[in-house]
Amino acid sequence: MDFSLPLLAAFAIAFAIGSNDTSNSFGICVGCGLLTIRRAIYLLFVLVFLGLLFGGGRVLHTVGGEIVELDEIVVSASLLVSSAAIVAANYLRAPVSSHQAIVMSLIGSAFALGKEIDMSTVTKIILSWIISPFGALVLAIGMYWLMEKILSQKPALRVERVLRILLIIGASVIGFNTGANELATALAPAIWFGAMNLLEGAIFGSAMLFLGAWLVSVRVAEVVGKGITALDPFSGFAAQFAAGITVLLFTFLGMPVSTTYCTVGAITGVGLYKGLSGVRFAFIKRIVASWVLTPATAFTTSFAITLFVSQLIA
Repeated sequence: MDFSLPLLAAFAIAFAIGSNDTSNSFGICVGCGLLTIRRAIYLLFVLVFLGLLFGGGRVLHTVGGEIVELDEIVVSASLLVSSAAIVAANYLRAPVSSHQAIVMSLIGSAFALGKEIDMSTVTKIILSWIISPFGALVLAIGMYWLMEKILSQKPALRVERVLRILLIIGASVIGFNTGANELATALAPAIWFGAMNLLEGAIFGSAMLFLGAWLVSVRVAEVVGKGITALDPFSGFAAQFAAGITVLLFTFLGMPVSTTYCTVGAITGVGLYKGLSGVRFAFIKRIVASWVLTPATAFTTSFAITLFVSQLIA
C-alpha cells in the first residue's frame, strides 16, 4: 500500500496547526510581553513532542478509530483540505479550530465514499465543541474573582512576579495539550491507518508544527494575545489557567476539543468580568464567523474533492 499521500497530508496538517496554534499556547504570554514569539515557538516544539508521545493516546483512538471508516482517499483528502482551511484562516488573522476542520473533512470524505460514520461519536465531539469554550469562560471568571480575593492585599510587585512565573507554567500546560489533543487529532487518521507509528508522528509532526509556527504564526498570536481584550499578567494567568484545565479535562475524556475555542472563551470571560467596555466584540464576531464557516467549508470541500477523485480513479 502506498502511504506517500497520507504522509504528505499529515505533515501538511501539522504545519497548518503550527501556523495557527502557537497563539493558543503562548499568545497570552506574547500579549503580556513575557516572551518573544520566537522563544515561545522553541518551547512549544518540546512541549508538543512530549504531549503527543505521552498524552495523546485517548484522542488518537477517538479520532482515528471511532469517527469514520478510513482508507487512503479519506485520510489524504480530509487532511489536505483541513490543512488548507487552517492556513487560509490564519492568513486572514482569524483563529480557527483545527478540530473542526479535521473532523468535518473526515466526515465529508467518508460520506462521499459511503463509508461508515459513527454518529454517536460525532455527536459527543460536537457537544464538546459547544461546552468547552463556555466552560473555559466561566472558569476564567471564577479564577479571576478568586485571585482578586487572595492577592489583592499582597504587594503589587510581588504579585506580578509570581503571576509571570505562573503564566509561563499555564502556557506550558496548554503547549503540552497542543500535542496531546491538537496534534493527536491531526495525525490520528494517518497513525491509525498505518502510515506512521506514534514515535514517528511525534518527531516529524512536531518538526512540521515548529516550521509552521516559525513561518506563519506571528499573525494569529498577536490577535489572540492582544486583539480580544487588554491583558496583563493577572488577567492573562486567569485566562491561561482556565483554558489549560478545560482542555486537559476533555483530553482525559478522549474528546478532540479546540484549544482555540477554550483560549478565546477564557480571554473573553476575563474581559467580561472586567467590564463590557474592555471587550472588543468586533474581533469576537470575526472569530465566531470563522467557527461557523470552517466546518461547513471543510465538509463541503472534502466531500466534493473525494467524490471527484473516486470517480476519476474508478
